[in-house]
Amino acid sequence: MSLTAGAVLVACGSSDDHRAAGDGHRSPTTTSVDSTWAGAHNAADVMFARMMIPHHQQAVAMADLAATRAADPEVKQLAVQIKDAQGPEIAAMSRWLTKWGTSMPPGGATATRSGMPGMGHGGPAKPGTSQSTSGMPGMMSEADMTRLAAAAGRDFDRQFLSMMIAHHEGAIAMARDEAAHGTNADAKALAGRISTAQQTEIDAMRILLTRI
Repeated sequence: MSLTAGAVLVACGSSDDHRAAGDGHRSPTTTSVDSTWAGAHNAADVMFARMMIPHHQQAVAMADLAATRAADPEVKQLAVQIKDAQGPEIAAMSRWLTKWGTSMPPGGATATRSGMPGMGHGGPAKPGTSQSTSGMPGMMSEADMTRLAAAAGRDFDRQFLSMMIAHHEGAIAMARDEAAHGTNADAKALAGRISTAQQTEIDAMRILLTRI
């Protein structure tokens, strides 16, 4: 099954994605993800942004590796689509934290190795273990990332897909926490888009794994 744009570009549907890309387009059916920053937000909203930023940053780092290491063109296409979707989301959540008067996660993606608290659930484990790393579900360990960076070709493709599936499952778990406990309308809307888009990508990646 080919990874079509309709299958994996769901995550690019937010108006903030377009604003961050600088194309000036805004969908009439969506609300700007920055529009309610001055409205109600609670600790769950702040935690969602502070944890999803490094989570997304790691996904982008994994996607960057695919440009020179992946063999399958659909894996390369998926990696580009993940980066294109999650980069603008990182920018939006970073703006929220600034406007909410909340600090950014220390050290970016590397902060996930310093024991930042989880979001109230175990989440998917990293490959080969029964525990998630750092309390943030789906995050890869430093060893995982080193192993992925050392791989190439078909071996890279299989590792990338397996790791990204677990990574996406973790993001969905965090998004569901935000949907259940957050109060900020934009943060909750983004959480819903993450859940929908990343589940679509998981389904596509599982199909890819059956033929690689």
